[in-house]
Amino acid sequence: MQSFSGRLFVITLGALLLPSHAQAHAALITLGPVEAIEIHAGYDTGEAMRGAQIVVYAPDNPAQPWLTGTADDSGRFVFVPDGTPGRWAVQAREAGHGAMSYFIVEGGETTALLPAPAQYDPLQRLVMLASIVWGAIGTALYFRRPRQRERA
Repeated sequence: MQSFSGRLFVITLGALLLPSHAQAHAALITLGPVEAIEIHAGYDTGEAMRGAQIVVYAPDNPAQPWLTGTADDSGRFVFVPDGTPGRWAVQAREAGHGAMSYFIVEGGETTALLPAPAQYDPLQRLVMLASIVWGAIGTALYFRRPRQRERA
């Protein structure tokens, strides 16, 4: 009859002689920082766009979606771009409403861009002002005109 230490030696020797794929394995975790893009899709009322469809377009192929997904209940969606330099586009759509925003990847740095508010040059402002004045004058003249009486 073998002693306990003799059995332990045989088990240990057998484990050392087995091929590595037959031996037990350990779990490993590798950590590293990544630069992610976090999207918060919502309405101008502050309500989140729950379940909004998110489409991301890479700068090297702006006609083909690079990534598609769905926002969570708070309108949040997170992804990591592949580092392709240039201007990326992100679109969020829900129930006929949608918005688009952009960010730039350059030299490993990401810069978020918001849609710029509309800028009008002086000529455009003048045309808009003239249209408003002309519309007000036309409306006033329409209601000031003498009414024709009905003839029997």
